[in-house]
Amino acid sequence: QVQLVESGGGLVQSGASLRLSCTASGLAFGNYVIGWFRQAPGTERDFVASISRSGKNVYYSEDVKGRFTISRDNAKMTAFLQMDNLKPEDTAVYYCGADKKRVDRTNITARMYEYWGRGTEVTVST
Repeated sequence: QVQLVESGGGLVQSGASLRLSCTASGLAFGNYVIGWFRQAPGTERDFVASISRSGKNVYYSEDVKGRFTISRDNAKMTAFLQMDNLKPEDTAVYYCGADKKRVDRTNITARMYEYWGRGTEVTVST
């Protein structure tokens, strides 16, 4: 049974940092693109960042570029999202997804991801 479990969310002030983790089980982690998406109340799930199978290729939304860093440790079957200089508009539930790929590319399209975690909540106060 495939599981993705996010952790690391919380309530922080504007300008603070958080590091989210996404730990996988039940799949060959190194064969999957990992993506981070977020969803605020009343909105759709939006792309945040994606990392290719090897970790060599990454891609960010314009909203977070320069502030967030995605990484992965395939041996530990875990992906990370380092979030610095957080802003109130970053408040959302953050989800990680896994998309099986035969090529070492990123993926920004949520509907292409096969597996999802349950999310971790991030709240940034002013």
